[in-house]
Amino acid sequence: MKRPISLLTFAGAAVAGVPAMAADLNVNFDVPKLKVAEYHAPYVAIWIENPADSTSAGTLSVWFKPNHEKWLKDMRLWWRKAGREMTFPADGITGATRAPGPQKVTFSAAKGPLKDLKPGNYVLVVEAAREAGGHEAVRVPFTWGKPGKPATAKGAVELGAVTVAVK
Repeated sequence: MKRPISLLTFAGAAVAGVPAMAADLNVNFDVPKLKVAEYHAPYVAIWIENPADSTSAGTLSVWFKPNHEKWLKDMRLWWRKAGREMTFPADGITGATRAPGPQKVTFSAAKGPLKDLKPGNYVLVVEAAREAGGHEAVRVPFTWGKPGKPATAKGAVELGAVTVAVK
């Protein structure tokens, strides 16, 4: 007697030949402690751009001082592409500024902008702006959808090395 194939069995067999989607995007970067008279931790925006036209494919994280949303415009690139359309605070995206030093953040494909990101080539952008200080953006190309070697780019003043790894 033949056993009926359940939809669950059929669905499992259908995806068995498809490579697994990337689960995490690991981003490591350095916020250097600058020797200036009045140091403020930088506001930071981390987002993904489409390489063909530099449009935003999604904001991953924004760090700023609570109740200081008016200064988010100082991260000019991110603000023009995505920031001005957001409502703050944004659940799961916004958080407080962080002290200088190494920063490690992991973004999951199960939630946020990565959930709907199609496999392909993208650029991760980390932008930093400080009150009474400078501004800098670092771009790192990466391929979403398949793990590969980490990619790195280096900032000049406000940001150190930025490394992106798809896991």
